Amino acid sequence: MYPALSIVFFTTASGAGFSLLLLVGIGAPLGLLPQSGWFGFVALVVAIALAGAGLGSSVFHLGRPERAWRAFSQWRSSWLSREGVLALLTFLPTSIFGVGWVFFGAIRGFIGLCGVIAAVLAAGTIYCTGMIYASLKPVHQWHNGWVVPGYFALGLMSGLLTLGFIIRFWVLRATGLALFTVAMVMIAWWIKERYWLFVDTTSARSTVASATALGSRGRVRTLETPHTQENYLLKEMGFKIARKHARRLRQIARLAGFVVPALGSLAAAIAAGAPGIVLAGIALASAALGLIIERWLFFAEAKHTVSLYYGADAV
Repeated sequence: MYPALSIVFFTTASGAGFSLLLLVGIGAPLGLLPQSGWFGFVALVVAIALAGAGLGSSVFHLGRPERAWRAFSQWRSSWLSREGVLALLTFLPTSIFGVGWVFFGAIRGFIGLCGVIAAVLAAGTIYCTGMIYASLKPVHQWHNGWVVPGYFALGLMSGLLTLGFIIRFWVLRATGLALFTVAMVMIAWWIKERYWLFVDTTSARSTVASATALGSRGRVRTLETPHTQENYLLKEMGFKIARKHARRLRQIARLAGFVVPALGSLAAAIAAGAPGIVLAGIALASAALGLIIERWLFFAEAKHTVSLYYGADAV
């Protein structure tokens, strides 16, 4: 599939933003985070900015962006529509929670409940984002059991790294959060490796023979493709990446997306003050680069069944 930068940014930024909302919405009412109104302001502004920027960038991938509002009407059958509805609903309790916390110093009672509701809706939004791709049966690399857990794990990882950097300006040494972040990075890495193993060792059941309903006539191969020049299907669903480039990019994603963030967070667990801020910042910046590469590969390595009609032997 064609890895449009707007979608790569959308899935990366929105996952981090909604995960940060989830963590703050639950952590603050439980007393696990600084109670300062300024901390709440910064954390919520960053979360909303990431989530909003991600959702906004997805509109640019549409052929007719001015009709994006129509997507909200298909929530009964479309995961994309459900994601949009839940995303907008999330901002309502988030606003109440933010106003109550920042301006009135209230994070419990009704205000705290709004934070928890925002967290639940944020989690639902992340789930819907993953299901947008996991529900597509024609794409074998997406229609499997590793996609949604991967979205959750990577989102929580990026949310924790963002929270770990912000909290350093209010807490001298956030050892518990840093260690929890290391654990989440390792879990996300394990899930990503299992996903890569799955896509490398399996392929879709569909073949040229089954796609043309000529399976009973022996070996089937394509003589001519349906079109002689590039078209929309080939551009959007026939994107190809060389295996050697994919391997190299995976190595970069492993190093930048998991190894450096894990080591940086581990070092930040015992560091205090400015060194802790620097280490947490390095871990966050490296993870951002690694996740962008990982997300680019997620799209670039996906093969749509329609590719069988254009010369592919398997998808």
